[in-house]
Amino acid sequence: MGRMVVGVDGSEPSARALRWALDEAARRGDTVEAVTVWHYPVLTADAMSGTSLAVDAEALAGNARTVLEDTLAGVVADEAARAAVVRIVAEGSPGHVLVEAAAGADLLVVGSRGLGGFAGLLLGSVSNHCVHHAPCPVTVVRPDGGR
Repeated sequence: MGRMVVGVDGSEPSARALRWALDEAARRGDTVEAVTVWHYPVLTADAMSGTSLAVDAEALAGNARTVLEDTLAGVVADEAARAAVVRIVAEGSPGHVLVEAAAGADLLVVGSRGLGGFAGLLLGSVSNHCVHHAPCPVTVVRPDGGR
């Protein structure tokens, strides 16, 4: 039995990647680890001028857990099948966290584009980072469901 890691950010491309990873894992008999990453908000000089900002890390992590659970529920109708998915919520840069999570994995699966980036890019920055730095093979699931 192997281990497959999939990045989930709540976007449609990540839902497609999760769906693909679950189907492939079922064929292989692998376990699936769904990873959602959160990070502290970026502050500009204007945002820091004379005001204080309290960042609630637990709330940010909680929101990430909700995104992960909602995406799983949208992709996997069967609660028992959903329960078999290992859930990981981590703070950091999405590309770096996914590459670290993929250590020892048989495959890392990501969508072609997530919530960030520019509309004209075919390969998002996170998937690009994973393709170039992952310690295992990477599957990038395209919008048409291809690889």
